[in-house]
Amino acid sequence: MPFTADAIAAQQVQERLKSLFGSIHDIEKKRGSCEQSIANLQKYSAEEKGQNSQKSKSLIKAAMVHTDAEREAIQKALQKIYEIRQIKNERRIQARTSAANKESIRRGTWMKMLQTSAQTLPLFVGKVGEKVPPLCGAVPQDKNYVGKVGDMVAALVKGREEEMWILAEIVSYNTRTSKYKVDDILKEQNQKDRHTLSKRRVIPLPLMRASPETNPEALFQKGTLVMALFPQTTCFYKALINKPPQTHVDDYELLFEDPSYPEGFSPPLNVAQRYVIQCKEEKGSSSSVQEDSDSDS
Repeated sequence: MPFTADAIAAQQVQERLKSLFGSIHDIEKKRGSCEQSIANLQKYSAEEKGQNSQKSKSLIKAAMVHTDAEREAIQKALQKIYEIRQIKNERRIQARTSAANKESIRRGTWMKMLQTSAQTLPLFVGKVGEKVPPLCGAVPQDKNYVGKVGDMVAALVKGREEEMWILAEIVSYNTRTSKYKVDDILKEQNQKDRHTLSKRRVIPLPLMRASPETNPEALFQKGTLVMALFPQTTCFYKALINKPPQTHVDDYELLFEDPSYPEGFSPPLNVAQRYVIQCKEEKGSSSSVQEDSDSDS
């Protein structure tokens, strides 16, 4: 009896989980060696006060070797996590397009899923001096970048009264027309909420978080005007950065534009790195969105 797609996907996930389990043990082992090397260096520096520079260089070199080994082990584990997420995402997309699929996810469940997605977004761990890649933190995508099926994006669509940026998911990309098909993240079962949009109407969300301790340049700085997902909604609005993340687990503290307040901005609200993107001004957007909407399917 042939294996079903679900069974094959489950087997692939189990294989990677087994490998991930081994990688985690390897990380702990290499971390112990790294910490010991650093402790030896600190002890020597305190006792000898750097009198033997050759000895210092040797200890520094050993610490760097162990640090690189730990970093490589972490990256190996992260790669397995990426693969597991991709397998599950592909199966979810296939199930969504199946005629037999009648699943309906409640709004509250979606909000929890979005929060979990932001918390588990991979953290960029690079070598000393390594340049932060595109779509890490505040670093935008390359000019010719095309998002993958299943990736989440901010999409400019025509609403009931005005255009709005919504959280959406890529369904497909047409290389001939350079247009995306995206689904409203909350209404993926409803084909009426599928939009065909040009690339300028779609902004990919970050694929990795940036650490303020190692790559502060990859984060939006205080006072920067951005677009961000308003808490407990799936719409992006303009906001000012009030406080960037201080550690790799922190959110941005934002002041959303809100004319109902005397200052014109809301009280500070926290938003995860994944849902804070560059502010994009729309010029002549009404006609463009109408043009895009004419080709919706």
